[in-house]
Amino acid sequence: MNNRDVFIKEFRSETIGSVGAQSSAEEQFQNEVLRPILKLQNELFIASFKNYIAKNKGDFANFTLDKKNAFVENSIQKDTKYRNTLKGFVVGLFTLEEYETYAANTSNLNKRIMSMLQERLKSQLQLF
Repeated sequence: MNNRDVFIKEFRSETIGSVGAQSSAEEQFQNEVLRPILKLQNELFIASFKNYIAKNKGDFANFTLDKKNAFVENSIQKDTKYRNTLKGFVVGLFTLEEYETYAANTSNLNKRIMSMLQERLKSQLQLF
């Protein structure tokens, strides 16, 4: 393991969620890698989404709760450029080994990342 990988693993928090013998490889990757990265990057996600709102929906504060939730979902699902930026925030904190795992199963892991990120942002709507 190179210095970058050691630094990244020490920098992130420990596994979030349970990982057992019955856990699938994707579930294990989610709890050991993705959740700690999302937790670590939370403030960056918040700042990024505030900026996204300012550029795209200045009246976001006046939206109903349902409309705010829909805006979060649409922003992450339909805006490819923004979606790729968010993925970059996560993938940039993978070790080389983790990146190889990600690259082998990009589609499913991207769905997990975006789903967890949507829920994370929706649970913090009061910050926007």
